[in-house]
Amino acid sequence: MSKLPDWLTIGQVSERSGVAQTALRFYEDRGLITAERSAGNQRRYNRSVLRRLAFIRTAQRVGLSLEEISSALATLPERRTPTKADWSRLSRNWQAELDARIDALQRLRDKLTYCVGCGCLSLRVCGLHNAEDRMADYGPGAPRLWPAAEGGIP
Repeated sequence: MSKLPDWLTIGQVSERSGVAQTALRFYEDRGLITAERSAGNQRRYNRSVLRRLAFIRTAQRVGLSLEEISSALATLPERRTPTKADWSRLSRNWQAELDARIDALQRLRDKLTYCVGCGCLSLRVCGLHNAEDRMADYGPGAPRLWPAAEGGIP
C-alpha cells in the first residue's frame, strides 16, 4: 500500500472536503486555514487541513460565526495535526454555548409545533400571543424562544 502525500493542491482539498476553491481562499485570508506555496507559487495544504475544514463546516452548520470558529481554531496547534486532547479541550470550551443553542432550537421547534399544530386559530388562547405586550418587561426580542440560560420563559 502506498503512502498518501502529505501535501494537497487546492483542487484536491476542494474535491476531498466538498469546499469550493473560492471558500478555501477566503478561509485562508481569514486565517482559518493555512497553505504553503510551491516553487511555482501554487497553494499546497497539509493533509490535516481536511479535519479543520470538516470542523469549520460543521460549526457553521450549527450556526457558529466565523469569528467564533476562528477563536476556537486559534487554540489548536498550527504546525501539527491536533490530537484528541486538543479537540477535547476545544469541545469543552464550547459545551455551554452549544447547550444554549440546542435549548434555543428545541424551544423554537416546540413553540412552532404547538402554534402551527394547535389549530386554535385564535389569539385569545394562543400560547405565543403577547397580550397587552407583557413580554416588553423582558426586553427586546422573543423571550419565549430564548435559551433558558439567557432568561427564556418556559
